[in-house]
Amino acid sequence: EPPPAPPLVLVACSGGADSMALASALAFEAPRLGVRAGGVTIDHGLQSGSDLRAEEVVLRLGELGLDPVESVAVTVGREGGPEAAARDARYAALDAAAERHGAAAILLGHTRDDQAETVLLGLARGSGIRSLSGMAAVSGAGGRYRRPFLQIDRQTARKACMVQSLPVWDDPHNTDPAYTRSRLRHEGLPALEKALGKGVVEALARTARLSRDDADALDAWALQAEASVRDPSGHLECAKLYGLPPAVRRRVLRRAAIEAGAPAGSLFARHVEELDRLITGWRGQGAINLPGRVVVRRQGGRLVIRQG
Repeated sequence: EPPPAPPLVLVACSGGADSMALASALAFEAPRLGVRAGGVTIDHGLQSGSDLRAEEVVLRLGELGLDPVESVAVTVGREGGPEAAARDARYAALDAAAERHGAAAILLGHTRDDQAETVLLGLARGSGIRSLSGMAAVSGAGGRYRRPFLQIDRQTARKACMVQSLPVWDDPHNTDPAYTRSRLRHEGLPALEKALGKGVVEALARTARLSRDDADALDAWALQAEASVRDPSGHLECAKLYGLPPAVRRRVLRRAAIEAGAPAGSLFARHVEELDRLITGWRGQGAINLPGRVVVRRQGGRLVIRQG
């Protein structure tokens, strides 16, 4: 019988410097690693001519020797603001492309600068160390998404494209002040570097790595602690919860709310703090309503969490 086909790795490419440099690197390394290399570009349809732009990227990826290569048009919804909506549409399309082609992995061109921006955005949200831990080097279903450039700065990716005479395209959204990340990139980070010196980006990326380790450890602790704070019928016991460190207790409460049907993306720190007060600041409060029609009340020293 024929030998199994070598695994396929796709690069997600916008045509910008970061992802073009990554596409070129993948094309160079793939034959040496015994993997097949393909590419996919997403047309968000948010600017006129974006379809032509996507076709151009497909041609370029083909010239690099990538195969299969395709452009996927998506419709960007309205959920959670323009940046979040575009991101959701993009990842859904990339997931579908991976399934369609049977890809083992999808490479994303996020650099150390993107990581620094992500950490600052998390800091501004004020929502704990998980949001400071930035983007993971490996994420998604079965570790599908890989970010090999997280330790490399944006300048290096630009230089790589210049040296290879790779034409790159700069997304106007990246300079559009309506987008928070764009303001951060063009005003916020330069101001921080001016005030604190050039090492800021590297320090923020290091913060992401350390925070991720801390957040992972606390998540694991909360997972173990959860079993020890439930009564035989499975209800969370308030007295036992009270004995946990706050960081662990809040994670247990957050997980319990999500398990009951509260959507993770709509569950904010303030919701979890309100739940926490049922344990630490009990004054006979009434039921707490969470997103996803989840209702939490304290009854007889137990937390009762149910939907509807």
